[in-house]
Amino acid sequence: MSILHWFIPWEPSVTVGVCCAAAAILYVRGARRSPISAAWPRQVAFWSGLAITYFCLHTQLDYYAEHEFFINRVQQFGLQHLGPFLIALSYPGAALRRALPLSWRTRLARNAALRRICDVALHPWLTIALFVGLMAFWLWPSVNFAAMLDWRLYRVMNWSMVLNGLLYWRLILDPRPKPPARLGPGLRVLIEMAVMVPQILIGAYITFSHRDLYPVYELCGRAFAGISQSADQYMGGLIIWIPSATMSAFGALLAFRNWLRLSARGRLPIQRKWKDQRKLQQRELQRRGALV
Repeated sequence: MSILHWFIPWEPSVTVGVCCAAAAILYVRGARRSPISAAWPRQVAFWSGLAITYFCLHTQLDYYAEHEFFINRVQQFGLQHLGPFLIALSYPGAALRRALPLSWRTRLARNAALRRICDVALHPWLTIALFVGLMAFWLWPSVNFAAMLDWRLYRVMNWSMVLNGLLYWRLILDPRPKPPARLGPGLRVLIEMAVMVPQILIGAYITFSHRDLYPVYELCGRAFAGISQSADQYMGGLIIWIPSATMSAFGALLAFRNWLRLSARGRLPIQRKWKDQRKLQQRELQRRGALV
């Protein structure tokens, strides 16, 4: 079996191909107009994240994800964690905006309906709740059973993980202070530590469970005859437990680094308030001196 075989879609999807191609074209065009986005570390992060997302959505991995629970967990880890994390770490917003014609950007900025949709979709607490909630929802045995048998529900599951992952990691890795960021830098660190807990608990429960929580993989036939049901479920639980929690810890470290950077530059809200008060005091003293 050649390596190229792995990149042949198991279930071809026009939506995946168009979305990934559009993202690639926009990024290439925008990076040429944005010197910061053209930096090689950012480009490596973006292309790596896009490649991982495409590989998890549109290759032979799909077949194995439908026949082995631990492969399914590898796929979902790539879709909700690793792929979106790397894309968000590249901070592609400036490049993607500059790729659009100025008239388009102006119309989108003035569109009130689009702003309302973005306010709901980008609401920080909704995004955080969905990050943990969607993972738990699709891991619920009866829901997972239905998703593995219905290709439409299966695609909804995959796309929900990708979109929520992009929104969540953009929120956590945002290097700006609040405002314009939607969360304060210190709160991002605390949220990442809090999100780690349910992932560990869910992963540990699946790992040490003695009953078959996901019989659909036995029903559909396993891709690897040498892996038993208990070993498959054990490895799947470990993937939810360790790599996902590790990503949260790493995200917390990056959020903490951004917090320190903002503090060193005096860009935290309390620092800006203190500077404004100090300027007012200096002006008041100068005014009084002029009067004397």
